[in-house]
Amino acid sequence: MAFLVAVLLSFIPALCYAAIVYWLDRFEKEPARLLFGAFAWGAVVATIGAIIWTSVLQLGVGALVGNEAFADLAGTTLLAPIVEETLKGLAVAIIFIAFPYEFDSVLDGIVYGAITALGFAATENVLYLYFLGYQEGGYSSMVALFVLRVLLGGWGHAVYTAFTGIGLAVGRLRRGPGNRLIFPLLGLMTAIFLHGLHNTMATLLGASLGLAGLGATLVVDWLGWGVALGVVVWAILRERRWMTAYLREEVALGTISAAQYATACSLGGQMGARIRGRAARQFYATCAELAQKKHQLAKLGEESGNSARVAMLRERLAQLAPAA
Repeated sequence: MAFLVAVLLSFIPALCYAAIVYWLDRFEKEPARLLFGAFAWGAVVATIGAIIWTSVLQLGVGALVGNEAFADLAGTTLLAPIVEETLKGLAVAIIFIAFPYEFDSVLDGIVYGAITALGFAATENVLYLYFLGYQEGGYSSMVALFVLRVLLGGWGHAVYTAFTGIGLAVGRLRRGPGNRLIFPLLGLMTAIFLHGLHNTMATLLGASLGLAGLGATLVVDWLGWGVALGVVVWAILRERRWMTAYLREEVALGTISAAQYATACSLGGQMGARIRGRAARQFYATCAELAQKKHQLAKLGEESGNSARVAMLRERLAQLAPAA
C-alpha cells in the first residue's frame, strides 16, 4: 500500500507539471506520441540507466581514491548530474535526429527536455518517497519528502534538461555544421552545471546548516526557474512574432482570411479555436507550422525541401479552411 501511495504522490504531480508544459506550447503542439515516448524514456530508461552507471562510476572512484566518503560525495555532486543529464538528454537527441522537423523552435526543445525530465523525476521520487521516506520514518517522512521534492522542488529536473533541449533547438536553427555540435554541448553542459549546483548546495549546506541550508538551496533553484520561465515567455512571444510576420503574406495570397489571420496570431484566439473542435485545432496548428517553416526557409534555405513543405502546408490549409 505504501509503495502505491509513493507512486501516486510522484506520478500524479509529474503528469500535472507535464500538462502545464504542454499548455505552454501555445501555437504548434508537439505530437503526443513523441511526448509520451519522451516521458516514458525518462521514467524507465534514463532512471534505470542512471542507477546502474552512477553506481558503477562511484565504485570506480572509490576504488581509485580509496575513500568511500569522497566517492559518495563525488557520486552525488558530480557523477549523478553528468550521468542523469546525459541519459535524459539522449531522449531529446534521439527525437532531434529522428524527427528534425519537429524541432521548429527553442520552445520545442524546452518542451521535449522538460517532459523527458518529468518522467525521470516521477520514478526517482517514487524511490525516494518509499525507500528513504516510508521505510525509514513511515508516512510522516514520506509526506515530508513529498513536500520537499515534489512540491517545493518539483521543477528542478525539468529546468535542467530544458537547457539541453534549448541547445539542440538553437543548433538546429543556425547555419553551419559546427553549430549543431557546439550549441547542444553548451546546452548539456548548462544542464549538468545547474544539476550539480543544486546537488552540491543541498548536500553541503543541508549537512552544515540543516533546514536553513535546504532553504537557501531552494531559493537558488527558484531563481533559476524564474530565468527559465523568462526564456519560455520570450520563446512564446518570438513564435507569435513569426506568426504575425509570415502569415501576413498568406492573407494576400488568399490562403487564409483576415479573420483567420487575427485568430492565428492571438494567444486568446488560439485557445478559443482549440475549444471549437478538432478541425479548428488542426487548421490553426497548421498555420503555426507554416509560419515556422517559412521562417526556416528564410533563415536556413531549402534544407532538404523547405519550399516543398511550405507548399504542402498551404494546400493543407486550403483543405481545412472551410471547416475552421
